[in-house]
Amino acid sequence: MDGHTDIGIVFRPELPPEELPGAARDVEAAGLDQLWLWEDCFLHGGTATAAVALARTEALTVGVGLFPVPLRNPAVVAMEIASLARLFPGRYLPVLGHGVLDWMGQVGNRVTSPLTLLAEHTTAVRDLLAGREVTRSGRYVRLDRVRLDHPPATAAPVLVGGRGPRTLRLAGDLADGVLLDSGLTPEEVRSSLGSCGPGGAADGFRRIGYVALPEDPALPERRRAVESIVATHAAAGLDTVVLVPPAGAPDPRPWLDAASAARRTLTSER
Repeated sequence: MDGHTDIGIVFRPELPPEELPGAARDVEAAGLDQLWLWEDCFLHGGTATAAVALARTEALTVGVGLFPVPLRNPAVVAMEIASLARLFPGRYLPVLGHGVLDWMGQVGNRVTSPLTLLAEHTTAVRDLLAGREVTRSGRYVRLDRVRLDHPPATAAPVLVGGRGPRTLRLAGDLADGVLLDSGLTPEEVRSSLGSCGPGGAADGFRRIGYVALPEDPALPERRRAVESIVATHAAAGLDTVVLVPPAGAPDPRPWLDAASAARRTLTSER
């Protein structure tokens, strides 16, 4: 790691989608590095909201964490990623993952081996984004001579999200980075990154983690809270700390001043 820590914040899907354009502009104006979106069932669609956030900002990186792979054919995922990667080069971070298994059951797409599906899906998407023709006959992914007509000019990063050791090892072996779920202590973050294995130590491997903000939206010491969160989790190995507002107060904007101050503090210390 080079000592640089990015700061992001989540626009939770409990908020109505029409609030997203203004919130995205506010996050960029505050000087934060990243805005993250969720695709929880049955709220916002990840690709649609990512496109809106990217189009309404100039330089902000937008991530979606995560896309549940049981819901999508990998060819469609690759097409969508390629389109946004070409339209907004270097600004889009899609994350693939299992999704909530009960939700996958609700839509009739729960699989017997989520890990096998995630491995097959991730490999196929990355190969397609690299411009390769893909033929697969796996347990879940079946493609016959599929090639993107408009792959990204440079390969778009594809991350994997999760927290179990086997999923984390898969991220280290097959993906360009990992997204850790919130609820982990700094020591658990360090251990989780270690579970990514040798691949997770590769140069350029992205280590991103969600970290929950305090429940009290009126916390008078927001700046110190944010600076502490960023410092402790960066020391545990994250290169991007993504702040997650609580479900009871999902609007990220009350936290932007504190996050902006933390961003300035980190910049001045480099």
